[in-house]
Amino acid sequence: MAILTDAKARNLDPTDPPFSDGAVPGLRLEPGKAKGRGKWNFRFVSPVTTRRRDMGLGTYPSVSITDARKAASAARDQIRDGKDPIDQRKADKAARVAQSQFLTFEKAAQTVHHSLKAGWGSERHAENWLSSLDMYVFPELGNRKVNDLKAKDFAEALRPIWIEKADTASRVKQRCSAVMDWCIAQEIVEANPVSVIDKLLPKQPSARERVRHQPAMPWRDIPAFVEEILHAGKPNLTKLMLEFLILTAARSGEVRGMTWDEIDFETNTWSVPAKRMKAKKDHRVPLAEQAIEILRHQEKVTGGHGLVFPSLRGKQPSDAILSKFLRDHNVRSSDPTRRCVPHGFRSSYRDWASENGYSRDLAERQLAHEVKNHSERAYHRSDLLEQRRVMMDAWAQLVCGGYLQPNNVVAFSG
Repeated sequence: MAILTDAKARNLDPTDPPFSDGAVPGLRLEPGKAKGRGKWNFRFVSPVTTRRRDMGLGTYPSVSITDARKAASAARDQIRDGKDPIDQRKADKAARVAQSQFLTFEKAAQTVHHSLKAGWGSERHAENWLSSLDMYVFPELGNRKVNDLKAKDFAEALRPIWIEKADTASRVKQRCSAVMDWCIAQEIVEANPVSVIDKLLPKQPSARERVRHQPAMPWRDIPAFVEEILHAGKPNLTKLMLEFLILTAARSGEVRGMTWDEIDFETNTWSVPAKRMKAKKDHRVPLAEQAIEILRHQEKVTGGHGLVFPSLRGKQPSDAILSKFLRDHNVRSSDPTRRCVPHGFRSSYRDWASENGYSRDLAERQLAHEVKNHSERAYHRSDLLEQRRVMMDAWAQLVCGGYLQPNNVVAFSG
């Protein structure tokens, strides 16, 4: 008997007779109303009634030949065990329906989270996925049975953050939808009520309208901040990390996770591996003399092994350590209603570069921003490290008050 192939199935004509699979006894593809379309049918003799029965397994090409064979083989296994696969399928569905009478939204969400987190590369994302539901949805809907939930229930749960925290609301909505889609796949519910909640809520501001830039310090104020706060008193881990972050215009995570094997003192270059970069590409950072002095200070503290800026326990410092420092010192940004955040110093640097005649290309490469324009990206053959070195030396001169020495770490380390 010939084996059914995709080529044969794609050429199946509505006038053709059913085509036997040839691999699994009883499995055949019956022609549909259009060419290349068909319905899977599994014919068998019930071990319970000894009567012939036909079991539908979906349609081709939605259900592939491989998947149809797997389903038919599983049915064959049930027959060998003395079970009727159609009766078993009905019993399984009844069990799922019965389960839905007790399955709460929180329990369903926990199950979905457990099944998905293995595919997520970030532990933080996995943690945020469930914690966002715990914060915004579980208090209202967590103990509700999934088959009782309506669109209005999800709409009311998200209403408090729908406008004020539009980005968060959108992410939480997507996660609620994923949970309900899982319930559909499990045949616990028939439809996803989350898909229509937009009809019950006001129109959210557009992405452009809700963009709120990170609060940043005006670049002209940075020298005074460094001298009066970072260089005041004895140096400590937080001060040194924050000054190094400013000098390199790097992201907080890149600085906190920096290791000594990324530093080349011969070329005064910091090479950040792709796995630690937001864009997942290697990034080289030229180090001004002021940044090198901070590293030499830390080399004496750490012995030049492991993390450059380890916590007291030898671990990577928390992402909150720099933010807390700025908050404790009430460091204001250009927006008088908002305090500075560590990421804002990248904006300060960017404004300085623009206002002092440095090209957009140099400034953006230093920030390791991904080039969106395909044509422009095609010409990026070099990272212009040495040209950026000149620029970052000038930036360091400004940051440290125009002096190479007495205001840097060596001057206040005694």
